[in-house]
Amino acid sequence: MMIQYPDYRNCTANIPCSVLAHFGITPDVPTFAPMDKLLCEKEYKNIVVMLLDGMGTNVMEKHLSPDGFFRQHFICNMSSTFPPTTVASTTSVLSGLYPSQTAWLGWVGYFPDIERNIIYFLNKDNDDKEAEFSENIAYKYLSYENIIDRLNSAGKKAYIVSKFAEGGENIKCFDDICRQVENYCAKDGRKYIYAYCDEPDATLHHEGIGSAAADKVVNELEAAVKALAEKLEDTLLMIIADHGHINIENKTLTDYPDICECLLRMPSIEARAVNMFVKPDKKELLPKLFKKHFGREFLVLSKEEVLERQLFGEGKPHPRFEEMLGDYLAVAVDNTALNTYARDYKSNHAGLTPEEMTIPFIAVKR
Repeated sequence: MMIQYPDYRNCTANIPCSVLAHFGITPDVPTFAPMDKLLCEKEYKNIVVMLLDGMGTNVMEKHLSPDGFFRQHFICNMSSTFPPTTVASTTSVLSGLYPSQTAWLGWVGYFPDIERNIIYFLNKDNDDKEAEFSENIAYKYLSYENIIDRLNSAGKKAYIVSKFAEGGENIKCFDDICRQVENYCAKDGRKYIYAYCDEPDATLHHEGIGSAAADKVVNELEAAVKALAEKLEDTLLMIIADHGHINIENKTLTDYPDICECLLRMPSIEARAVNMFVKPDKKELLPKLFKKHFGREFLVLSKEEVLERQLFGEGKPHPRFEEMLGDYLAVAVDNTALNTYARDYKSNHAGLTPEEMTIPFIAVKR
């Protein structure tokens, strides 16, 4: 398969920076030029960014008609961050920073302060299911200011719509998200609205690209967004994804005891972006074992290579970023997912394929 690296001038982190710059606030990383162009055309009352989790360009092209609403309003392709996964990419959409700058790296992160692998969004130990925490570990050690708070603090108006955000207990389905976006758009004054939906990602994981279930949910999302857009006025509605998807073959790390024997602890980040802390006397052996077992399925990079390539982003990294990386990073460049425990996902992401890295930028002017 082809390898596609992130483009940190045309990625999800640049989207909120365009919003900040439009409202007169200096962003921390470059803006997204195609979005800047749209924002300069007119001073819209409402600027809306709607993120459909997992709806990469390949998913859209597989399941939607070329004459449909999304593809009619398609502006260009853009890049996810690395890894192309929800924790890293949506945090960039919220923060306007690269994953290296937030250290929100993937589904699971190694937190050196407590020497545990923590599931960021769930605040759980990935290796010890009985562990409980009285505080949110990720926010304690890796807090950041999101774009909504930055805008509101500067006297602007900004809202977030998601069942995972404050007030999200009233959001049960995508229709609720659309209804809330419509309500915010009807409020007086210029504003920014960020809306997040966890589909089609959830369905794709369990059913796979090309499945009837995926086809149904992607088409329903398109229809709902079209219906919403028809109700809006003086609004720039932009639809993006955080990453794409690829149908996968699952493998389990514990089936390779010689690799496990090299490790100081279980890996973290993602099943297609596996970071490994290696015993000092096994550092030369580990890459050889990966090549032996997986051939060209993974690109194995040392920490030094990861940093040199600025794989997780440019600029000054978060103080804990390097500590969280590990000694090696094995990145999928084929369709293999290497899980720390058995999983039955049919589709996944976080590797360096075009399917995972390429996402659409869709814009509707109302």
